[in-house]
Order: sequence, then structure tokens, then C-alpha cells
Amino acid sequence: MAGLPFDAAAFLILFARIGAVLMLLPAFSEDAIPGRVRLLFGLGFTAGLFGLLGGQVAPALRSDTALPGIVLSELLVGIAMGMIVRILFNAASMAGAIISLQVGLSSALVMDPALGGQASVLARFIGIAAAVVCLTTGVHHLWIAAMVQSYALFPVGGLPPAADFARLAVETTGHAMGLAVSMAAPLIVYGILFNVALGLAVRMAPQIQAFFIMQPLNILLGMSLFAVLIGGILTAFANAMANFMQNGWSL
Repeated sequence: MAGLPFDAAAFLILFARIGAVLMLLPAFSEDAIPGRVRLLFGLGFTAGLFGLLGGQVAPALRSDTALPGIVLSELLVGIAMGMIVRILFNAASMAGAIISLQVGLSSALVMDPALGGQASVLARFIGIAAAVVCLTTGVHHLWIAAMVQSYALFPVGGLPPAADFARLAVETTGHAMGLAVSMAAPLIVYGILFNVALGLAVRMAPQIQAFFIMQPLNILLGMSLFAVLIGGILTAFANAMANFMQNGWSL
């Protein structure tokens, strides 16, 4: 190549996809991590995988004029892959929002940069805890493996299959919603039972100010149940994420 040296051009192409994925992956893309640190993550991952994936780039590097188009295509593939993982990961925050509603803490809001706005305290807590559990159980290794395997599914230089990615995004969104409901299912059952009991109590003793008595009790009982179940909820989420990365990541 007359412009960039071959190795530099190959590194740039690899960085376009790997960096785009990392900018959207849970834990690696948190706003709490400075932008320069995330950039270093991307460069470090690219350098670490260059020896393994450098040969995948060689067939596409025929001329300098093709380089901008290849980089743009790789960016689109990386963004699409990162968004698919991010959509499924948002199941943790959705489960937290449902649980907050059941235990009466839906009005306790904090800023959640990952969602681009405010979220309930429990939604934010479960989102952070889910990222920690995924890193602890090695699910992030599957994210990295998916980046490596993507070069066999989407060769460098080809256009990303937009229709297939759109279909996978829709299916993943449905899967994420189902996973969120299943994670919050024990608290949903608790909320139904508690509200039925509250209705019966008000019916039997209408003179009692039930709201002022039952709301603190709802928070106490709901948070106690949540504390008992949080380990199982996070483990189920990590297993679902691992199964998706191993079996469901296909177009």
C-alpha cells in the first residue's frame, strides 16, 4: 500500500470493529470510566488480538481507496454487535424497575448514565451488580470470544447484513423483556399477594389509614425478600447472558 503501512492499516481496521464493540459493552462502556481510559481499552484489546486476527484483514487491503469504506463498514458491524449485547444486558435494569414498582420504591430515582436519564435506585443497583457478576463469572470472556468469531461470520470488507441484524435486535429485545419479567417474578407474586391483602384489610377496617401503615411495611417486606433473592436473580441473569453468547448469537 502506498499510503499507510500494511500493519498500520490492518490495526486501524481491527480497531474500528473492536473499539466500536467495546464502546457499547456493559462495564467497559460505563460513563464512570473516563473516555481516554476506554480508548486505551480499545487500543489494548486490538493490540492483543492483532496477532490472531491480522490475517483476516489481509484479503481486504488491496488499495488505499478502499480503506475508508472498510473502516466505515467495520464500525457499523461493531456498533451493531455491541448494541445487541447492550439490549440483552438492559434486562437487568428492566427487572430492577419492575421490582421497584412492586416494593414501593419506584419514586426513588437516581441518575443512570447507561440509560441516558433517571432510573429507580434498584434498577441502577441491579445494573451495576449484574456487570460485576458478569465480570466475576467470566461472561466477559464470551464477549471477547464473540468479537473474535465475528470475523468468520462477517468478513472484513463486506457490508453488514442490516436486515439480519435488525431481526436479531427485535428477537433480542423480546428475549430481554422475558428475562426481566422472569428475574422479577418472585417480587411480582409478592406484590400481587401484598396488594390483595391490603385490599382485604381496607375492606374489613375502612377507618384505618391503610396507606400510612402498609407502605412502610411493603418496603420492609419487599426489601427483605429482595435481599434474600438477589443472589439467585443475578446468577440467573449471568447464566442467561452466557447461554445467549454461546447459543443465541447467530444470524
